[in-house]
Amino acid sequence: MLEITELTIYILEKIIHEIAPELLNVYNVREDESEEQQIKTGQLHENRILGIMLKFYLEGRKKVTTRDVELEYKKFYKDIARSTVSTYLNILKKEGTLSKERDGRLVYYIFFEDPPDAVSPFWFTRLFCVDPAYFYRAIYFSSLYSIADVIIKKHIKKGNFDEIVDCFRYLTGIIILYILKNRSSKCILCQFGKQESYNDLLEAINSAIKDRTDVLPSELQEILFKKYAEIPNFGGYHCEDSDKEIEMIEQLISLANQYKKDMEYQTLVLNRRINTRLLEKVKEDNKKISSF
Repeated sequence: MLEITELTIYILEKIIHEIAPELLNVYNVREDESEEQQIKTGQLHENRILGIMLKFYLEGRKKVTTRDVELEYKKFYKDIARSTVSTYLNILKKEGTLSKERDGRLVYYIFFEDPPDAVSPFWFTRLFCVDPAYFYRAIYFSSLYSIADVIIKKHIKKGNFDEIVDCFRYLTGIIILYILKNRSSKCILCQFGKQESYNDLLEAINSAIKDRTDVLPSELQEILFKKYAEIPNFGGYHCEDSDKEIEMIEQLISLANQYKKDMEYQTLVLNRRINTRLLEKVKEDNKKISSF
């Protein structure tokens, strides 16, 4: 499975800059009240560690070591010592949330029971930080976006190649924006999150999505939002093995073909809006200059 590294994060940021540059400096906002106020930090660490365990689980990795969790923790949150990670993993084991398995000197941690599906996001975010799972999903779709030409060449034997690549990229770009929306909507529900910050983020993401989807058919928007942009625990698509991945890619190519005229029209509308806003900004700047 795809790993979260500096390179994959760079690819995601490059694609966000391409599809919605207005979100580039805000898309990954993460603000926790208790971390600043030094309250409930134990519960916060548990929440984050379970979120990391969930990410591994959704990648198909059911067993992880303390070191696996420690390295992943550094990618998403402020660095903490391995001994702290180990302490909270053992607390979660004592509470019955996790179980342990030994293989020689290695100790693996496993969910005692599989994470629940179709649970209200409110209750889920009382226990799990879903940031790692959503950012992993965004990075996964950014990888599809970046190799769209390779994917289409492999799956399409006839038709307008460049047109289908553009439509496939448009769809995956929208999915990435919806993933960011789904993630921020959960952060608003989190007991640790700064609601004001996440509400502002959600408002910015909704605005970017509206500009890029408002003339697309509602049934297409619904499919992208619920099926591909949501993590499996909230009803989204599983893509943890190669067969599922191929099936999903073929479905996206089919949608790119089916709705290509709609996406062409949406692109025209978006470009017109961008040009209008640029002209308005130029006029406003000129007014400010002339007022001096």
